[in-house]
Amino acid sequence: MPLRARTLLLSACLLTALACLLPAAASAGKRASTGGVSTSDPRFAPTKKAKIVNGIAIPPKGAPPQVVDAIEAGNRIIRKPYKYGGGHARVEDSGYDCSGTVSYALIGADLLTTPLDSSGFMKWGLPGKGRWMTVYTNPGHAFMVVAGLRLDTGFRSNRVRGTHPGRGPRWDRPRPTSGFTARHPNGL
Repeated sequence: MPLRARTLLLSACLLTALACLLPAAASAGKRASTGGVSTSDPRFAPTKKAKIVNGIAIPPKGAPPQVVDAIEAGNRIIRKPYKYGGGHARVEDSGYDCSGTVSYALIGADLLTTPLDSSGFMKWGLPGKGRWMTVYTNPGHAFMVVAGLRLDTGFRSNRVRGTHPGRGPRWDRPRPTSGFTARHPNGL
């Protein structure tokens, strides 16, 4: 067989082998970048709006890093018990009160350096509702809404068993905000 024909045949074999290997390498890279969670699983696929899956908040696709970080911080403390003063003397605590919960999420997003109580949040940030994040506060209670989901220790709109008011940090749907002052971080 002439040299040119052998070179062409060898090239064709190598290209065929590479074509077979590329899809496997590409899918292995996808598995590694998602931490083993399939993006085809609709429960964990990013969406345009944040959602709650088994009590865990899933950030929306395209959310700013601070929003994702606040949601991830909130996820770390959900299901912890309500503890009056929790999250104030120590950021990492065995339980959290309302303002300790809000503080934890904001500290996790690098939007707050030390915990505040609900009265302290009345002067924090900028007045009014934010696009991505809003803290609702009055002298007796504080909660926050992040990407449309409420992080709160009190009011439960869904009345799911085991999530009675005052049981500790939980994600839920928005609640009435009458009687609360709205504050938000700059740019969010």
